[in-house]
Amino acid sequence: MTRTPESIPGIAALVDRFDCFLIDQFGVLRDGRGPYDGAAQTLDLLKAAGKRIIILSNSGKRSSENDRRLAKLGFNAQSWDWFLTSGEVAWRLLSAEASGRDQRKCLLISRDGDESPLEGVGLARTTRGEDADVVLIAASEGDVYTLDHYEALLAPAARRGVECLCTNPDKIMLTADGTSFGAGRIAELYEELGGTVRWIGKPFADIYAAAMEFLGHPDPARTVCIGDSIEHDIAGAASAGLSSLLVKTGILSTADDAELEALFTEHGAVPDFITPKFIW
Repeated sequence: MTRTPESIPGIAALVDRFDCFLIDQFGVLRDGRGPYDGAAQTLDLLKAAGKRIIILSNSGKRSSENDRRLAKLGFNAQSWDWFLTSGEVAWRLLSAEASGRDQRKCLLISRDGDESPLEGVGLARTTRGEDADVVLIAASEGDVYTLDHYEALLAPAARRGVECLCTNPDKIMLTADGTSFGAGRIAELYEELGGTVRWIGKPFADIYAAAMEFLGHPDPARTVCIGDSIEHDIAGAASAGLSSLLVKTGILSTADDAELEALFTEHGAVPDFITPKFIW
């Protein structure tokens, strides 16, 4: 029988139980239209309670880009200790791998013309799959292009067995007009075309290891992950040996109990706690 998550009214219920909080961005603090009501104030209150806080995001952009963007939306930049993105983890890996190598050509799939994933890593951008030495899938413009567009772009690289990194495993993204396919779905397409993908971000281990190292390797029993995705946030927390809280906003805002149970079973992970939204 599936374990039943403990229902809590808000984040205040966790203050005495945990010292460190790893909090998802999209679907918990904000969506494609802007911040959720009360989210910024709740983050302030949590920090005021003396908690260590990392915003843990499957964003292909680097940490500094997300820091600035969240602050522009009205969040207090002092209310978190680090904004850690999968893009930042990948950038550090690529930087280490670039040492002593000739410059390679990278087919970068990003959003809004963002080229920050390539800065300082010894990669030159190309727009052609035919001459790419590596593929980096950092974001999706699924609200602008179809999957057919990405298939035409990626197929030549996949046929040549070009290595691919996906720094945003989310298969669904929130936009101003609702949901669309995310970077993770584009990476799945690359696999379907015969390519191999190295996945970086939640629910995979690299991003949790970086977060726990930054926090000084705190007691896992006193660390909780907060997110809206069972596949990424809840399953990732379980794999890292951490507790989790499912927030019923974002991609699961309309899911009923039966649908949640099916997702728990599908991904082999059940949150320890569940709450309607990120409020105090």
